[in-house]
Amino acid sequence: MVKKILFALYIIIILCLGAATIIEKYHGSIFVGKFIYSSWWMCALWAVLAALAIFYLLKKKIRRISIITLHSSLVIILLGALVTHLTSHSGFVHIRMNEVADTYTYINDEGDSIQSPLPFLVRLNEFEVKKHEGTDAASDFISHITIITTSDSIDTIVSMNNIYSHNNTRLYQTSYDDDCQGSLLSINSDPVGIPITYIGYALLFIGLIWILIDSRGTYRSLLRDPLLKRGVLSISIFISLFTFVCNDSNAAPVLPKETARKLCKINILYNNRICPLQTYALDFTKKLYGKRSFNGYSAEQVFTGFMFWRDKWMKEKIIRIKEVDVREKLNLPKYCSGEMLFSKDRGYILGPYLNEYLKGYNDKFHEGVNKLDEKLCLIMELHNKEPLKIFPYTHNNETTWYGPNDSYPEYIDKAQKEYMQTILKYFDYEAHNNKLSDMDDGINKLIKYQNTYGGSSVPSILQLNAEYIYNDIPFSTILFMINLTMGFLCLFYTIYLLTRKTDNKSSSKKYILGIQLWIMIISFISLTFCLCLRWVIRGTIPLSNGYETMLVMAWIIMLVSILIYKRFHIILTFGFLLSGFFLLVSHISQMDPQITHLMPVLESPLLTIHVSVIMMAYALLALTFICGLMAIILRLIRGKHANHLKEQLKSLQLLSRLFLYPSITALGFGIFIGAIWANISWGTYWSWDPKETWALITLMTYAIAVHTNSIPQLRKPLNYHIFMTFAFLTILMTYFGVNYFLGGMHSYA
Repeated sequence: MVKKILFALYIIIILCLGAATIIEKYHGSIFVGKFIYSSWWMCALWAVLAALAIFYLLKKKIRRISIITLHSSLVIILLGALVTHLTSHSGFVHIRMNEVADTYTYINDEGDSIQSPLPFLVRLNEFEVKKHEGTDAASDFISHITIITTSDSIDTIVSMNNIYSHNNTRLYQTSYDDDCQGSLLSINSDPVGIPITYIGYALLFIGLIWILIDSRGTYRSLLRDPLLKRGVLSISIFISLFTFVCNDSNAAPVLPKETARKLCKINILYNNRICPLQTYALDFTKKLYGKRSFNGYSAEQVFTGFMFWRDKWMKEKIIRIKEVDVREKLNLPKYCSGEMLFSKDRGYILGPYLNEYLKGYNDKFHEGVNKLDEKLCLIMELHNKEPLKIFPYTHNNETTWYGPNDSYPEYIDKAQKEYMQTILKYFDYEAHNNKLSDMDDGINKLIKYQNTYGGSSVPSILQLNAEYIYNDIPFSTILFMINLTMGFLCLFYTIYLLTRKTDNKSSSKKYILGIQLWIMIISFISLTFCLCLRWVIRGTIPLSNGYETMLVMAWIIMLVSILIYKRFHIILTFGFLLSGFFLLVSHISQMDPQITHLMPVLESPLLTIHVSVIMMAYALLALTFICGLMAIILRLIRGKHANHLKEQLKSLQLLSRLFLYPSITALGFGIFIGAIWANISWGTYWSWDPKETWALITLMTYAIAVHTNSIPQLRKPLNYHIFMTFAFLTILMTYFGVNYFLGGMHSYA
């Protein structure tokens, strides 16, 4: 009876947490914080769940220290959360330059702002926004403050990921005034709750590791399973070749490919970082045409074509109209020219609809019109040379990059101003008169000028070469096609082998498996190279956005597949399918592959650990999903009484459980390392953000599957696989649902 109540209560809490994230989208964080997360009934649910769990463990007479440690940690974490809820206080201090603050503001349960006295005085002496060299991208926000007490005064600083603590009261840099003459500091005091919570975290980490290495534990017994010694399944593959075809066209004038490429090796300030002009040219072409090239012309040729021969290129059908509604209503083809958007009778044909869009017409058609207008604006901006901030100048150790039509400060001498204003005009003259050698000389001089006056803002040779390679190779496009195609071929062949009446022991299977393994290794090395290039280009580990985390997920899956293929040959099929899927998502979704500087708050080593460990957990759990899906397909195709079906389902269950335990360990580590990072960065280790909540739901859902002693129904292979297949929906919700539907501070969308 206790077990049934405990299980029912557990499910109720999961459902309440999921419902709260949806309610939050429509009623706001304050509402769900007051009426759900911090409500008396939710606290009671957690308390009763903890009490029943303790009672159940005592009743079962559990004596294994690893299990006791793990479950005790969860109770201590809940206790710490309760103490924090009851005894801590937090708020924010807004202070202007040279002013002294003696109160802070907090929001009560009714949503009202309340003033409360500070335990000390705070004076703001200076506020500073540090920027990445040569850009407007902030690298840190720093408040220089003085803490004034009755007996002393202390000069100190507060910045992102650098808190100041005084007598258990901590100050965090949160925001600042637009004029940089004021700062917003968060304040938090939780002297009792944080130590209790951190003790719980420490025990949790110990318990999770202990569960994996405990010689008497379930995971070690899985590693001793006889099925591992025999191997589980084997598969075969076929190699699929892809060819990329482009058509030559001489409809519009262009620079020779090599000349255009050399021009695009000039550096530019783009996306708040200094990068080759080639990167901008590639984005320019993809935004217009949806592809990396146009009719056999490289992105550099397309870019320089619009730069030097805009009128002729305005006749090229290069502007892709993705929205069917726009094409039908405006009677335009899928690919139109810039000229087609203008009419002698009506002028700019998008004009009336843009006015409607600005007045609030936000339907699909008007949004499509706005996107089409943005593409035309790219061409117009280039014609006016607005994006071409290619002229650096360093003054007082601060580098600024200017465009040819910018207003220049007085301290830049007349000769340099003239050079900035005229060099592109010379390039234009040389392009029209086919004086390519003169243009090459001018390009070399401009690159030398950038290196001379750009200071440390100019990327290193290693970074530039890495970006050239990265721009030249569409890694995710090539790899998703190879991996997905091979994955499906392997899957169909595996099903064919499993559904044969006689065992296939052909000697060719070993040879085919070897080919499959080498294709996986080559794909893995290629993706590793891609991630290393992004790492070199930006200087930080590539885990800052949805695009990069998709690549890392694919990388982890391929790595795991290569490491354990000897024991489980079928893992290579799973590896191809899943890595191909994640690469496909990165290729076709709205994720932005552009490389930009990280926000200051993200410049923390704990972020790298937090995201990478969670991505590893998601990748392993995705493999349990494929195991479940494969088992269900086998059961449907072969029928209930087919030969060897029971053994095959058990084998897939074993493989799935071998992934399950380390994935739960990684997920637990990732979630609570993230909580520690949050506490260090902005003073609260858990804020019930939708992604935090769904990550917890995911952990709680998959934790059900390891309790087979208490839930005997999950010992049956088919029941287990069905549960694991549906459990994967929580990951989809955590990653995609939060990012693109619920939103929140963790959203990549």
